[in-house]
Amino acid sequence: SKEDIHHLAEGNPLQKRFGDSDAANSYLGSGHPITQANTFKGGFFVLAPINDVQEPVEKIRDLLLLSAVGTLFLALGFTWVLSKKMSDPLLEMERATREISKGNLDIRVNVSSGDELGSLGKAINDLAVETNRYRSNRREFFANISHELRTPISYLKGYSHVLKQGLYQTEKERLQYLDIIENETDQMVRLINDLFDLAKMEEGKIELQMSNLNLVEVMETSLLKVKMELEKKGLTLSTQIDYDVPNIEGDRIRVEQIFTNLLANAHRYTEKGSIHVGIWSEKDSVHVIIEDTGVGIPEEELPYIFERFHRVEKSRSRDHGGTGLGLAIVKNLVELQLGEISVNSRVGIGTRFELCFPIASKEAT
Repeated sequence: SKEDIHHLAEGNPLQKRFGDSDAANSYLGSGHPITQANTFKGGFFVLAPINDVQEPVEKIRDLLLLSAVGTLFLALGFTWVLSKKMSDPLLEMERATREISKGNLDIRVNVSSGDELGSLGKAINDLAVETNRYRSNRREFFANISHELRTPISYLKGYSHVLKQGLYQTEKERLQYLDIIENETDQMVRLINDLFDLAKMEEGKIELQMSNLNLVEVMETSLLKVKMELEKKGLTLSTQIDYDVPNIEGDRIRVEQIFTNLLANAHRYTEKGSIHVGIWSEKDSVHVIIEDTGVGIPEEELPYIFERFHRVEKSRSRDHGGTGLGLAIVKNLVELQLGEISVNSRVGIGTRFELCFPIASKEAT
């Protein structure tokens, strides 16, 4: 009938038309009325069972459900493995840091990857190495300080006793003993001053009296202080100084301390040969070099020579004296005055320190 075809055309299920007997089957139908001059003539429709289509759809649905469950368990397993992989190194690092805090500086973290965790583990290992080296240097420093203090005190006590008891033969001998006492006293004063400077630097309390400064004048004063010692040792002093260099802004006493320390260091480690000093200006800075033909510094020691308590080749340093504070103080004083310091050295050939200070602002203009 026209009504049935109209229902088909609207896509109504065929079950409505054919009753409950066909309810077990599902069909896909399409119909269209035939009209002529607005007069219904008939119609046609097509029916197609869709059971064959629904069955694979249901299988796909079951497979999707099964896949979802499997994916969930797989994700849980992957998350567990990943968390285990991440947490184990972190727990190891935690144990290592706790051991380091207790003073066990020989512990190391197993670095098995190159990612962020591996980088963190390497940083912890580096921290342990550097802390251990610092502790060793500090322990040796205190031993050296005890030695450096004990020696002059012994001299002072011994020679003062000799003078007090009159245990000398001539006036010349008495003056020699007095010279020894004076020299040992000067050494103790230098040591105490170094310790005092180090303490102030670590607390950030060192004060500078900044003014326009001529480095040539300061260097000449420093050379006068060490010239006699160089002559006694038979060392040649050569200079290449530009007397027209611009002024810098610095603390005269501290700059003189820098030069004196470097010159004393060159004198201490040079048995024969010469010490060369140079001063020149370049662009907006003044450069100073202090170069010797001494024993030199091993390449592996160069990165550490400006660290406090560090002494190059401990046995050699013990023969030449020194506390391992001089270069650390020098570097700190140079940087406080906006300067830079660098070092080049070869064992058996010598060492060259180069300083660079910015020209005073009004000089630059």
